[in-house]
Amino acid sequence: MGILGLVLSGCSLHTDNKWWNQTINFGFPTGITPEGTAVREFWTLTVIASLVVGVIVWALMFYPMIFHRKKKGDNEFPRQTQYNVPLELIYTILPFVIISVLFYGTVVTQNKVLDLAPEDEVGVRVDVTAYQWNWKFGYNKVDVDGASIEDGTDYEALAEAEAAGTRSPEEQEAEGLEGPAASGPVHGRLPNDKSYLEYNNMETVGTSEEVPVLVVPTNTRIEFRLASADVIHSFWVPEFVYKLDVMPAPGQNQQLNKFQVEQIDREGAFVGRCAEMCGTYHAMMNFELRAVSEADFAEYINFREDNPLATNAEALEHIGQEPYATSTEPFKTGRADTREQANTIDNNAAAN
Repeated sequence: MGILGLVLSGCSLHTDNKWWNQTINFGFPTGITPEGTAVREFWTLTVIASLVVGVIVWALMFYPMIFHRKKKGDNEFPRQTQYNVPLELIYTILPFVIISVLFYGTVVTQNKVLDLAPEDEVGVRVDVTAYQWNWKFGYNKVDVDGASIEDGTDYEALAEAEAAGTRSPEEQEAEGLEGPAASGPVHGRLPNDKSYLEYNNMETVGTSEEVPVLVVPTNTRIEFRLASADVIHSFWVPEFVYKLDVMPAPGQNQQLNKFQVEQIDREGAFVGRCAEMCGTYHAMMNFELRAVSEADFAEYINFREDNPLATNAEALEHIGQEPYATSTEPFKTGRADTREQANTIDNNAAAN
């Protein structure tokens, strides 16, 4: 009973009231995207296959332990079998079959997760910028019923970077740009070149006092483009069952810096985290993904376009959503507390 309880504790039953979708997750999280569902289904099949192999191995172990153990007073040496060609062939071929099936399942699932649909199939493109220790989200493209943004990049900020000489002479010549040429040790670039970062007219920026809320629609293909302004971070929404490192200068690092989800299956608030140790306040680098209906998302975008000075909280309230994050809350950084504690210690020392 103890072994049975231990084994069954790893099983969980998920159902959406459709008998054909009842699945045993074996402790794996239930995703909110088709890609996450594919990963969970592959995990379930892998565990079932592992259990089948395990049962066979356990049977081969315990059968001789029970039925071929030495009996008291029996000194007869058991019959020895040196070769068993059919059994040895099975032992050799069967593992290759298992590995081949698992490899095929891995490739199929991986291709689905990493699939990038053509540009015209993407409904929303979000530029994600990570920095110590928070997030900036910008809407680069929105194409849903009732709202549309065609290329939300702020080229004025990029022009300022070009005028400051952050592009190499070759790039300026190739693009017909004017202004002072860049100079520096990194392929003609300045060491602090940040021209690879994306700037958008409609952005949500997190602060130490407010967790950034990224609003996205359900039933829409979404693309996330990632870049870091300083060190390596990692963009992770646990319900996506997928995470991707956020690199500085992803082009120069030859890093895949974007991924897509076919759609988000249900509305809700889902915590997002940085999954790469990025410094002292790494644990405080949370955000929230708020999935709303397509109609509410269109209303949200239109409100922000019509009211460019309005806060993200006001836009969320406009569509009847909670104005601030509900899945996580800001952490106390301790920096102010540390200073106050130091001042208290100094004052006490002076008083003594």
